[in-house]
Amino acid sequence: MKLEPFRLERYFAKHEFSAPYLLCTSDCESMELRDLLALDPHAQEKFQSLWLGYTESSGDPGLRQAVAALYEQITADHVLVHAGAEEAIFNFMNVTLGSGDHVIVHAPCYQSLAEVARSIGAGVSEWRGDPGHKWELDLAVLRTLLTPRTKVVVVNFPHNPTGFLPGPAFIHKLSELSEQHGFIIFSDEVYRGLELDPSDRLPAAADINDRAVSLGVMSKTFGLAGLRIGWVATRNTRIYNELSVFKDYTTICNSAPSEFLATIALQNAGKIAERNLRIIHNNLDQLDRFFTNHADLFQWYRPKAGSVAFPLLLKGRVQAFCTDLMEKAGILLLPGTLYKEGSNAFRVGFGRKNVPEVLEKFDAYLKEKTP
Repeated sequence: MKLEPFRLERYFAKHEFSAPYLLCTSDCESMELRDLLALDPHAQEKFQSLWLGYTESSGDPGLRQAVAALYEQITADHVLVHAGAEEAIFNFMNVTLGSGDHVIVHAPCYQSLAEVARSIGAGVSEWRGDPGHKWELDLAVLRTLLTPRTKVVVVNFPHNPTGFLPGPAFIHKLSELSEQHGFIIFSDEVYRGLELDPSDRLPAAADINDRAVSLGVMSKTFGLAGLRIGWVATRNTRIYNELSVFKDYTTICNSAPSEFLATIALQNAGKIAERNLRIIHNNLDQLDRFFTNHADLFQWYRPKAGSVAFPLLLKGRVQAFCTDLMEKAGILLLPGTLYKEGSNAFRVGFGRKNVPEVLEKFDAYLKEKTP
């Protein structure tokens, strides 16, 4: 196995903790430990008496129960906790794929969703969203990509980086194709719960397809990236068992404090998501005004869910634009070239409270650049 450098993560390693203003983060506003513990009147005492030995490899039972409550058909026995979403992706690809297998990946994508499969020797085809139609996916295109070797189709709804969210008919038709052709749906659902209109929320793939695998994490909807807690939910017993065995070679088990805090958060999932949705609604209003004022420079689609979007730059090259913005205004955007060469879009993140302040500085930069 030989993995290519993770372009997005190397970019963040260089800039995330030195750039004065971040406008491309994928997560929502986080919180202090004291505020999280305050959600449970007994949490402080329980936390201080927490046993710091090994935890169960599948995850604390209370945490798995809290995760299962996010789904309709999933029980605690269908949940396997991991160290963030990244470990879950890595482990899934390794237990599911072999050399010569074929994977279809919703693109543009978080690099590991494709790169780990390639490193195993699997062929990877991109199922690309259409930037001319709000990054929509076409199921007819998927049908042309399917081969007898296709073992997995990877989707990500709400989508990072474009914000695309299909309707419920789409996910049901995808499930039908899975049954017809025998591929497994690996559904990255880390932004589920951040729909601007709750009626737009899709059913989890693991709820509607008993072979599918749904991916979740604490970092996006709940803004608790520092806990490093993610999970897979699946009724696919074979994959669940194989993931459990493989995990013995990665993390074995998770951090006890992180599992405890994640449980508190998920027991208050609605309250935390609602807080972050208020921030997102306000920030999207600000972004609408910003991009309307600069419609000659950018093509903007207001997403229906999530905390990221992928506007197109209409003039100039996006890499040079993002570099100049960082050097002259201290604002970090994520150029689309980190996803694929030739993509003249950039990721904007709007899940944090300081977005209005950063947009003011962005506006000042553009006015100075083109007086």
